[in-house]
Amino acid sequence: MKLEKLVGDRFKERPADCQVDSHALMIRGGYMKNVANGIYSSYMPLKRITRKIEQIIREEMDAIDGQEVQFPVVMPASLWQESGRYDSIGKELLRFTDRNGAQMVLGMTHEEAAVQLVREYGQSYAKYPFMIYQIQTKFRDEARPRAGLIRVREFTMKDAYSFHTSQEDLEQYYDKCHKAYERIYARAGIPEVVSVKSDSGMMGGNVSHEFMLLTPIGEDSIVICNECDYRANMEAAENIVENETEAMQELTKVHTPEMHTIEQVCEFLHVDAKKSMKAVVYQRNSDDKYILIFVRGDLEINETKLTNYLGCDVHPGVITEESGIQAGFIGPVNQNADSIVLFDRSLKGTTNLVCGANEVDYHYTGLNMEREFPDAEYVDLAKVVEGGICPCCGKKSLTISRGIEVGNIFQLGTKYTKAMHMQYTDENGELQTPIMGCYGIGVGRMAASICEAHHDEYGPIWPISIAPWEVEVCCLRVDDEETKSVADKLYQDLQKDDVEVLYDDRDIRPGAMFSDADLIGAPIRVVVSPRNLKEGVVEITTRDKAVQEKIPVADAPAYVKDLKAKLFAEIESKVEAY
Repeated sequence: MKLEKLVGDRFKERPADCQVDSHALMIRGGYMKNVANGIYSSYMPLKRITRKIEQIIREEMDAIDGQEVQFPVVMPASLWQESGRYDSIGKELLRFTDRNGAQMVLGMTHEEAAVQLVREYGQSYAKYPFMIYQIQTKFRDEARPRAGLIRVREFTMKDAYSFHTSQEDLEQYYDKCHKAYERIYARAGIPEVVSVKSDSGMMGGNVSHEFMLLTPIGEDSIVICNECDYRANMEAAENIVENETEAMQELTKVHTPEMHTIEQVCEFLHVDAKKSMKAVVYQRNSDDKYILIFVRGDLEINETKLTNYLGCDVHPGVITEESGIQAGFIGPVNQNADSIVLFDRSLKGTTNLVCGANEVDYHYTGLNMEREFPDAEYVDLAKVVEGGICPCCGKKSLTISRGIEVGNIFQLGTKYTKAMHMQYTDENGELQTPIMGCYGIGVGRMAASICEAHHDEYGPIWPISIAPWEVEVCCLRVDDEETKSVADKLYQDLQKDDVEVLYDDRDIRPGAMFSDADLIGAPIRVVVSPRNLKEGVVEITTRDKAVQEKIPVADAPAYVKDLKAKLFAEIESKVEAY
């Protein structure tokens, strides 16, 4: 491929609306163009990258007995009504009516389509287990698209669905898929991706993991233990605290004039926030029922934990005069508001707490949970904090990092097969419901994440396994007959050796040529110039500058081919065997 024929412009200035480096570099490098908010068209370099990522995914899915299928982009609403998700999912699901008046949806995920495809096929236990997958364009009407391809509305995704006759069989296959995902990321040049326990969200199921590329620009907070292998998304991380025991004080009402926040009260009474109880107010979306959550004063509520516990969506409470809730002075003692009252687990065993007295300008001191509320039930609703206690090893060793989700896997159970009446006859002639697993990877997001992890100020540093081109040949003086002749022959010889080559023989300044080469990010660069040819050599470098050599012209093709093999070998050395 000659660079002069490559559609798409490259430029120096960083676009003003790009929040992260990968987005800026892909726009500057002529990888993609914005069409609408969260929707992009891809130029050839990005298409070549995603095609290679897809091929890696296909090979790993095929290696664990996956069968590639194709689901429709548009589905009848009746499928989603069968599963119950048509009404439970919000505006992310794009709904419309076709010309015949039929209700339709634009696919954002394909669990329903997967069940519909195989429920007649899977009527006998002898057909199990099996896994089907697709690589398909999807649409999610994301409220806040951001960071280029990292959070979009239209995206390409690999989603796979496995079907089993026992939980044990699902767990075995789930572990196999987990290993396949590790191989995918390693082969694509990001072996540093880690898997974390996650919240299943709208997908359902009891067990799920997200695969995270740790980076400061990530949207998700990842809880990691530095002493053991515990890793979890903040939404799923268990919060464990230690509370000091003290001699019990009397429950005493004290005057706290104009002290509305927990910080103000603790400063006024000279107590640590850990010795206080604060109230957080929510309301159920369905009926606006108030939910009062009491938690240790130094902690925050994790809304995902709350909605999972309640089994419904909530929103921050709007306190009215009729509610019976005294804003700024809410406490559990003599609490008479019509509400659901929940105690976070951080309060278990606490003594001598400060809390609201449900009366303007008054708080209690000396509250003892076991004495005042002996029948209280405790729920884990708080967020984990830096330096918190690991639920696995018990050490105060938790750290919180940021990460980009580059894949997820779920043990769905029977959520979809049961709702959609998929059954099989077992060995005894009894009807049973198959168990499902689900496994997803966003292809475009993965490409952007790799760019985010591997770049410098000049452009992407693509791993050779997914680079748009393996080698770029730069001819610095097209008006010099010898230089042009050597560069032309090198381009032809490398192509004959099955090396993917981008050839830049434009009549432009070397600085501009190198700037474009940095933006394209080919792992190997070969520079042909009159100066080097006086010595009978060409200059060969790697994009990361790890290799910088001058090689005789006659030896250059073999050297490049050998260097390519070494770069691939470096990647393969980090891929664990099955």
